Amino acid sequence: MAIESHPGGVAAPPREPESVASEREGPIDPRRGSEPAIKVEHAGKQYGTTWVVEDLTFNVDQGRIFGLFGPSGSGKTTTLRLLLGLVGLTAGKLWVLGEQPRRFRARTRAKIGYMPQLFVLYPEMSVLENINLVASLYGMGWLKRRKPIREILEFVELWEHRTKVAGDLSGGMKRRLELATTLVHNPDLLIMDEPTAGIDPILRAKFWDHFRALRDQGRTIIVTSQYVTEAEYCDEILVLAKGRMVEQGTPAEVRDKAMGGEIVEVVAEGLNRRLAEELRGSIEGFKGYNLKSYDHLELTVEQAAATIPQVLSALQERKIEVQQVQEYRPNFDEVFVRLMENSGHDTVE
Repeated sequence: MAIESHPGGVAAPPREPESVASEREGPIDPRRGSEPAIKVEHAGKQYGTTWVVEDLTFNVDQGRIFGLFGPSGSGKTTTLRLLLGLVGLTAGKLWVLGEQPRRFRARTRAKIGYMPQLFVLYPEMSVLENINLVASLYGMGWLKRRKPIREILEFVELWEHRTKVAGDLSGGMKRRLELATTLVHNPDLLIMDEPTAGIDPILRAKFWDHFRALRDQGRTIIVTSQYVTEAEYCDEILVLAKGRMVEQGTPAEVRDKAMGGEIVEVVAEGLNRRLAEELRGSIEGFKGYNLKSYDHLELTVEQAAATIPQVLSALQERKIEVQQVQEYRPNFDEVFVRLMENSGHDTVE
């Protein structure tokens, strides 16, 4: 979809004065495979006396799915608006596809697809009319756009519904239509603000299938989500709270940082704190433990796979009948709560 304005009369906010701190300096060249598609250095956005985003630094490599997660009001949407050039920086620097967003050339903007949170297409027009309109805004002639429009509508499973009026579509079908209009001009970079919000789990899974297929084609995808379990589907994630970065890395890295390491779950009778302390002294990479009950113990270790045989051996030496020893992978609901606790932020804002 167009970035400056959207069909349906929803215009982008007026541009703000560019910060002195964001003067062009050391732009990246996205055509070189080793360069990131997005580079952010100590970026911040302030409204009045309030910093909505503060001191963000991260890179997004090409051909990756990069997720922004955090509670409501954490700065996710503002970060996307900075990347799109819809608002200007108060501090720091950033480059998108080798250029500063507020100075995008027309051909650079044409490489970006944006999917906003709200439905901004014409509700009285059909699916096909809406996508044709967006394609024409990108300068795609009728003959040039016929084939890609059909391919995209088939990709999002809307071709059979192309004559339906957009206002009569279900919520999930509207989101699929918006995804189609985001893709119609074949962008290299997709920036999507909560694309799976308000749709059922089956459709969410299909959306992520689409995102992975697009990534495998070489697209770079920036996505925010209110569903923290979707962090598992990203190649890399950044967790925000109150405008500041809490943690960043691959999902596995962020899980380990949040939990303090990998978790080994032990189920056996006769577990107690004395035994846990004995295990601390006999197991390599032991970091801590949580005695959940007298038959359930969780050990935090450096490497679960290497630790499990040591745990089994130590328990057998003590004549303890083991029912189960396995690696436990906390889901991202648990990881997210732990991250917020560790950073001193409430999960509800």
